[in-house]
Amino acid sequence: MRCLLFLILSLNLFASTLHLATSANPSRLNPILATDSSSSEITGFLFNGLVKYDKDLSTIIGDLAEEFTFEDEKTLLFKLRKNVKWHDGKDFTSKDVLFTYEVLISSKISSPYSSNFRFVESVEAVDTWSVRVKYKQPYFKALETWMMGILPEHILRDEQNLMNSSFNTNPIGTGAYKLYQLEHSKNIILKAYDEYFEGRAKIDTISFHVIADPMTRFLMLKSSALDVGSIEPMQYEKQLSSDFFKKFNIYENISQSYTYLGFNLRLEKFQNPKVREALSLAIDRKELVDILFFGHAKVCTGPFLPGTKAFNESVKAPTQNIQKAKELLKEVGYDEANPFTFEIVTSNASEIRPYAAQILQHQLKKSGVIVTLRVMEWQAFLNMVVFPHKFESVLLGWGLSPTPDPYMFWHSDNDKQGGFNLVGYHNLKINKMIEDSQSIIDGEKLSVMWREMFKIITDENPYLFLYIPNAITTLNKEIKNIEPAPSGIWHNYIKWEK
Repeated sequence: MRCLLFLILSLNLFASTLHLATSANPSRLNPILATDSSSSEITGFLFNGLVKYDKDLSTIIGDLAEEFTFEDEKTLLFKLRKNVKWHDGKDFTSKDVLFTYEVLISSKISSPYSSNFRFVESVEAVDTWSVRVKYKQPYFKALETWMMGILPEHILRDEQNLMNSSFNTNPIGTGAYKLYQLEHSKNIILKAYDEYFEGRAKIDTISFHVIADPMTRFLMLKSSALDVGSIEPMQYEKQLSSDFFKKFNIYENISQSYTYLGFNLRLEKFQNPKVREALSLAIDRKELVDILFFGHAKVCTGPFLPGTKAFNESVKAPTQNIQKAKELLKEVGYDEANPFTFEIVTSNASEIRPYAAQILQHQLKKSGVIVTLRVMEWQAFLNMVVFPHKFESVLLGWGLSPTPDPYMFWHSDNDKQGGFNLVGYHNLKINKMIEDSQSIIDGEKLSVMWREMFKIITDENPYLFLYIPNAITTLNKEIKNIEPAPSGIWHNYIKWEK
């Protein structure tokens, strides 16, 4: 701790430094390979897409693209900004967009984001500053697809193995910040890029302190060693003094994420729908939320978030019914003499989830279900359990876009290495509905189909949908120009001052 504080003090030699914490080492600082939260967060400062959502999450606006137009239902033309430079000083051009697309669809990489480009028929660099994208059919996420960070063609064109490239730990982007230092398990330091096309960020340095232990992160926040931090509801309600609120502002809104218990449907023990229904009826979601969140969360009822056009209000969370759960288990051969047993695996990157696992263990025991728990370090959890599908059940979460894409999580195609259908969910009707929905650009028709998918998926219990937490963010009052919005506080971070 003393060494860490010394490092923090030394960073203050820079004109201004924003101190943040991340729970794990980033796996790859490459936008097309960043699948963990640490990598995604940091690459967001280093790279840009062609477009992005506005602060209200209501409209897609230009980022690297100055403007964009649909020439027809299947053709999209981007006009690129002419004043964008990579962190090494080279010009950003249409070659970079074409190159990024070609990498994403190549067999040399394994990226869950590649599936977003499956309807692209061709990408053409019309000239230095124009890109034309032709789709095989109308696609409802044609624009959102291009929020993907763009890669530098001039650096990576001869790279033979991007999955293990040194670029992933020494990235060159177009973002407001560039990588200055990467020390695994210590610090990741970013410095403001002087030539950023929207103007140089006013805060000179961002320092990410890699701190796996949630309590250490909390203590550093309380001591003002961090400027920005997320806090848990129990900490907010019970563990902060009035002095803390004199130094920090609190911003709270419902998160664009949910937590679930996912069953490995490749295993015979979870393939009987009665077993999954019994497990769903054995738990009390409201009790889980009440114990863990003190009113700072809501029960999750299905795979798409409230407030989106895909949310199905008619689907309610099951009410705990211990007797019915026991009856269903008995029908398939489980009782006190032969109890149903399984393991829940989760990560200590979240302070809440290990406690949630314990509560679930206790609730399930009332129905005669025996649960064992395993809590792992985040990267080990991802690399040894989640992505190799070596689990019975996982307690995990998804952050979702305002426009959901069921294909990534629920289509059989993505039950593969690197895919996000982690539990191996297969439903031919859902596959067909997802495929049909991709070409629907009528918003109301799409909403109706999504809401039907919502009910079908929820009824089958591939996940037990648990809770949607509020995001509670604390921010040092010394930081100026914060503008809270539906997208959160980060949309104008280049204007922040400290």
